[in-house]
Amino acid sequence: MSILAAKHFHDEAAAFEELEAILWPEGPVCPHCGAMDRIYDLKGVRSKPSKKNPEGIERHGLKKCGHCKKQFTVRVGTIFEDSHAPLHKWFQAIHMMVSSKKGVSSHQLHRMLEVQYNTAWFMAHRIREAMRSGGLAPMGGNGGSGIVEVDETFIGRKSDKKKRQGHGHKHAVLSLVERGGEVRSFHVATSSAAEVTPIVNANVAKEAKIMTDDGRHYIRQFDDYASHETVQHTKDEYVRGEVHTNTVEGYFSVFKRGMKGVYQHCSEKHLHRYLAEFDFRYNARSALGVEDTARGLKAIKGAKGKRLTYRRPNAEFAT
Repeated sequence: MSILAAKHFHDEAAAFEELEAILWPEGPVCPHCGAMDRIYDLKGVRSKPSKKNPEGIERHGLKKCGHCKKQFTVRVGTIFEDSHAPLHKWFQAIHMMVSSKKGVSSHQLHRMLEVQYNTAWFMAHRIREAMRSGGLAPMGGNGGSGIVEVDETFIGRKSDKKKRQGHGHKHAVLSLVERGGEVRSFHVATSSAAEVTPIVNANVAKEAKIMTDDGRHYIRQFDDYASHETVQHTKDEYVRGEVHTNTVEGYFSVFKRGMKGVYQHCSEKHLHRYLAEFDFRYNARSALGVEDTARGLKAIKGAKGKRLTYRRPNAEFAT
């Protein structure tokens, strides 16, 4: 049976029960004062009447804290807060985005969820915010393969019209991939040593083996790691034993097919969220034993503690 047959994908009350079970595994927690006791259900409460809904709409999952006397639902303090889209449609949108290898466009969400386009667009960006992990553990350390591939790619077109040489007219993306493990991607101003080296030093363990191509900005930058091997792409060398950057190149191929074939255009101010989306799917891929259900659960757990408003669509939030 398809996962979409589950009740919380179609029933609003069931959607609230599912979200509460995921975000409140030990029971309700007041988002205002943090209390876990004296939390009361307010059943039968309806929103204010309107022309479209003269009797109002039932407010599912509404609770009241006996300590601070404030009302709340499980949506408060998450990406779902203050959204007019029904919660069960949020579940559908999350499933669509985590189960598609190259992403789902806002137009497709708009058509399939039967919501307005601007609602679909904003839902997609909120879900990308939930996907953003902000991992801090060093890559290539104990327990991993110990090999980290470092490479950059270029995508899109910068908004200003100044003439630039080479890839200067595009956005630079730096990715670090641990073989058999995770990826971390960053939008950087340039692919210079001054931009790349601090990011590598902050994210890769010193005992790791670094693999890069023969770009000049990599020369003598990683001498304090276990090793730094390069492949001579300028001489048509792509593999030399275990030395290659094919893993990160494979990640870039999926990223670019998604950005060009599905999203088609991405402004610079939102690029970091698209990177978070593709990183999320790579880090929760089937090869690591993570399938659609677990991937969706991971995204929903990431929704807690993150807000994104229409007035501040570019704001950053702590994970």
